[in-house]
Amino acid sequence: MRILLIEDDVDLAANTADYLEAMGHTVDCADRVRQVPGLLEQTQPELVILDLMLPDGDGISVAQSIRQSAAGNLPILMLTARDTESDKLRGFSAGADDYLIKPFSLPELAARVAARVAALERRAHGASVSRSLQVADLHLDLDAGTLRRGATPIHLKPAAFRLLAHLMANTHRVVPRAELESLLWGDSPPDSDLLRTHIHAIRKEVDTAGREPLVHTSRGVGYRVGEA
Repeated sequence: MRILLIEDDVDLAANTADYLEAMGHTVDCADRVRQVPGLLEQTQPELVILDLMLPDGDGISVAQSIRQSAAGNLPILMLTARDTESDKLRGFSAGADDYLIKPFSLPELAARVAARVAALERRAHGASVSRSLQVADLHLDLDAGTLRRGATPIHLKPAAFRLLAHLMANTHRVVPRAELESLLWGDSPPDSDLLRTHIHAIRKEVDTAGREPLVHTSRGVGYRVGEA
């Protein structure tokens, strides 16, 4: 996988790049916001690892500009020393797919990257087959990254889209909260109830007025998507 690492801590960037390259990845590095547009065009990365705080700007603006560009579907893993709920919400709202708090272990970072590689390989091997999920009139296309209910398109942030896809793939059961938290944050879930925020965003878009509710809460257990 080709990775663009945007990090101004020289030692951390060097250690991270060396570790990932030893695993077979190609890593290009930037330490300033102004370098990012050119590197995105030149290197065509498959993943961006992005520090939240940079000398000439912040990762929020970088993530937002990526989401608004031709590379809008590029996965973004955000790195930050900030671990407050508001900081995490800002990151996910800007388009981050994943979030790691500094200091983090390189094996954990590598595991997140490996998960992305596996997803890309599954897509490549099944490129001729459309992977889609359907529950009642809710349709999610994993390859196209689209979602609709009936004929109405629905737009979700990347993290909420991932949650909904997992829930739709497991309609036969209530998915525990811990499983959903692990899906988004691995072994480092946030202290605050950020999962509930994402579920609320899904419910707001999917269960609009006049439609049968499909997003259900099992109190104290988790969530399920399906017909009542």
